[in-house]
Amino acid sequence: MFDDVAPRYDLANDILSLGQARLWRKIVVDAVGAQPGQRVLDLAAGTGTSSEPYADAGIEVVACDFSLGMLEVGKRRRPDIDFVAGDAMNLPFADHSFDAVTISFGLRNVSDPQKALAEMLRVTKPGGRLVLCEFSHPTFAPFRTVYTEYLMRALPTVARKVTSNPAAYVYLAESIRAWPNQEGLAGWVAETGWENCRYRNLSGGIVAVHRATKPVAPQSAARPAG
Repeated sequence: MFDDVAPRYDLANDILSLGQARLWRKIVVDAVGAQPGQRVLDLAAGTGTSSEPYADAGIEVVACDFSLGMLEVGKRRRPDIDFVAGDAMNLPFADHSFDAVTISFGLRNVSDPQKALAEMLRVTKPGGRLVLCEFSHPTFAPFRTVYTEYLMRALPTVARKVTSNPAAYVYLAESIRAWPNQEGLAGWVAETGWENCRYRNLSGGIVAVHRATKPVAPQSAARPAG
């Protein structure tokens, strides 16, 4: 499905998000707060649009996605970025490989999101960061009703004009509607071992950015001499 929409994926996202997607990506990069010398894993990176700000800042970034079609489009555009095919539930990276792991609008498409969160924890260094950006539930009830109507009716109609596979966006709309709210997702993050999880609502709660930290392993107590 994602291979089919790869050529016009970024254009479709800009149009369907009413131009908000670029702002959301910038907020995620700021939340990750990576510095030169650090290593970032960008999961569900697609064509690498979300990975580009890190590479442009001189930060080592690995763009990982399960869609070979997406990765091929990204590699043609940005050969300087390391694109890796991988399953979020079984990441092809060693333990403690990254200073930060981020995933935007991709966890919702994983069959077992909590298993994926546990894998992200595994590949992150102790004290490292998780930044998760995902569609969520608008906080203002009347707006939530309007938003749901847009997802299920207007979004597929617009998608037919800007993508070769509008059925993929019907699936996306349905998956957004079924996704847990902000507190529910924070609960998943905590249950998989991350700590200090907090979130920020964007665009009235259409999107939420969750942040958490991998616990630092306690130091073993020193034994008394003698």
